[in-house]
Amino acid sequence: MSVLFSPLELRGIRFRNRIFVSPMCQYSAIDGMAQPWHLVHLGSRAVGGAGLILTEAVAVTPEGRISPDDLGIWSDEQAQALSPITAFIREQGAVPGIQLAHAGRKASGAAPWKGGTALSPAQGGWTPLAPSPLPFDDRSAVPREMTASDLEGVVAAFRAAAQRALAAGFEVAELHMAHGYLMHEFLSPLSNQRTDAYGGSLENRARLPLAVVRAVRREWPERLPLMVRISATDWAEGGWCLEESLAFARWLKEAGVDLVDCSSGGLVPHARIPAGPGYQVPFAAAIRREAHILTGAVGLITEAVQAEQIVATEQADAVLLARELLRDPYWPLAAARKLGAQVEWPKQYERARLP
Repeated sequence: MSVLFSPLELRGIRFRNRIFVSPMCQYSAIDGMAQPWHLVHLGSRAVGGAGLILTEAVAVTPEGRISPDDLGIWSDEQAQALSPITAFIREQGAVPGIQLAHAGRKASGAAPWKGGTALSPAQGGWTPLAPSPLPFDDRSAVPREMTASDLEGVVAAFRAAAQRALAAGFEVAELHMAHGYLMHEFLSPLSNQRTDAYGGSLENRARLPLAVVRAVRREWPERLPLMVRISATDWAEGGWCLEESLAFARWLKEAGVDLVDCSSGGLVPHARIPAGPGYQVPFAAAIRREAHILTGAVGLITEAVQAEQIVATEQADAVLLARELLRDPYWPLAAARKLGAQVEWPKQYERARLP
């Protein structure tokens, strides 16, 4: 029997398989509001057989968007626009999940096909916020160092976003603490040079991310899972590393997190990342083994046998696919056939099912 296609239970939620749709920015929202594109994009992956359908990074504040074209959930109207999407995902037998995020110093940029460059306020952008006034690179805006009031505001924004996500029908929340965005910026000593209680030691650098986790966990019902995406390493000298990720994962578990989604990099532009098939899987395996928490593996996972091997050998409890599911939204259905797993097809597509 395929382990990849065996159910996974987290708290009160049962996933039909261990194939999760990784968050992927679409840069297609208007004023943070979901559009028909988002329904089709996310809904087609639910029709395609994945177990968990995660949204792109959804900003908890306007200035927390990566670009002006990102989804947001700082208003009730934005939450209402997401409700038809969660309903459709559930109708297809998948679980709707939302990734809550704040882009920090990497905010206020143009969509990739619009140049991807930093936008000034005159161009429709804004001044980014960060733990320290250090830009991402020499083409990025210098962010404003966050004040005590800003820190309190971010925690409150995540808490309010969790409330709205619940009202919108999401059953999994993932907090984005990876890829050089705000929470990761606080964790890494390369981007956090504060001298107050939020900088310096690992405990201090983790203070704000853990405050966000606890605030969201208080709002998120006990029966619903909470996930956190981390960058397990910065791939840069003097930066965040696996050893610190292990300690952080243990604290996440104590704070009520159910699964750590293990990615890497994104904090600095000069990182040398040895990308290759499954190159981040060892991080998921180490955190699962050493921190005793469930993990998800992500990164150049493209083949059914490869995904099966990752979960069957207990290197991770689930795999998260991104680009492969952009290429083929129905990858899970094809993977089940390759692995000899019996899965339900959408009744509308049964006539195309191969023996």
